[in-house]
Amino acid sequence: QVLLVESGGGLVQAGGSLRLSCAASGSTASINAMGWYRQAPGKQRELVAVISSRGSTNYADSAKGRFTISRDNAKNTVYLHTVYLQMNSLKPEDTAVYYCNAEWSYYTGSSPQTMDFWGKGTLVTVSS
Repeated sequence: QVLLVESGGGLVQAGGSLRLSCAASGSTASINAMGWYRQAPGKQRELVAVISSRGSTNYADSAKGRFTISRDNAKNTVYLHTVYLQMNSLKPEDTAVYYCNAEWSYYTGSSPQTMDFWGKGTLVTVSS
């Protein structure tokens, strides 16, 4: 099991920057990937960016060139435990609740399974 805690949201003017953080605790050795999703009012939750335990990244088209997902390597461990989302050149359409996600692997017998864990979310508001 994994507990995710996000921080760093807030109010920023268009063109500004924010840095979100997500700290994972619990069975972090079984985390395959961590990512950021967002949900704007009246819209479905969508992927923003994801980083795997091996360091590969993937971004939504809307995030490419403006957002950067990274991991904390300070603890000198190969396991994912803290990820960041640096958001630059923010636009009003980036306004949403941003959720941290962790894909966690386990076995049922000999069959590999995955489970998603979610944080409670942090609100990002970009004013025009």
